[in-house]
Amino acid sequence: AGKSILVAGQNYGQGSSREHAALAPLYLGVRAVIAKSFARIHMANLINNGILPLTFADEADYDKISQGDILKLTHVRENVEGKDRFRVEDETKGISVEVVLDASPRLRDMLLAGGLLNYTKNAGQA
Repeated sequence: AGKSILVAGQNYGQGSSREHAALAPLYLGVRAVIAKSFARIHMANLINNGILPLTFADEADYDKISQGDILKLTHVRENVEGKDRFRVEDETKGISVEVVLDASPRLRDMLLAGGLLNYTKNAGQA
């Protein structure tokens, strides 16, 4: 409860280069965004706040998901650690869609730490 997945279209976050655009979803409980594509700076801000930025492997899958559908990501840590593609289950419709995490090893480590602040704090303890 309290954890949400936001589904978005093309160039999600366009014009939202300020960090506040990623803070609002964080405080609303958004833990992942699945989009057709991301605005580059906004994607970086999502990662800085520990929000998983995923794109649809097939953009047509966007139309398969409806507002209010219950989406489920499983094995998130394992997927972020070692996979570029994994599945999101739409429990409402009984289907799954493939999503892509396009992130460098450093950005993946940042996501696993819960964002830039935690990542930086943990790096200082190593």
